Amino acid sequence: MPDIHIERSHALGMARAREVAQQWVAQVEQDYGLACQYDAGDGCDLVQFSGAGVGGTVEVTADSFELNAQLGFLFSGFSDAIEQKLERNLDALLASEGSQPGWS
Repeated sequence: MPDIHIERSHALGMARAREVAQQWVAQVEQDYGLACQYDAGDGCDLVQFSGAGVGGTVEVTADSFELNAQLGFLFSGFSDAIEQKLERNLDALLASEGSQPGWS
């Protein structure tokens, strides 16, 4: 079970959702030093990310983003703060694309 689970619905469509996901990848690579692998699929893209003490995935579809992350022992005590920061970053990216983020 993931330590962090964030799901957001959107109305971007697949092409714009990919753009947002790629912006998110660039942001977490630069800001947090995470290594990311982006695999585009037919109906769902998958981003796998990892770094010191964290790993997980982001599933990207035409109408949702779903992030699941596992935190290592040293970061587990900060899971609430990390989750809030990830939520704010994703919500800001979605808002900049003109989509109203929402909980699914």
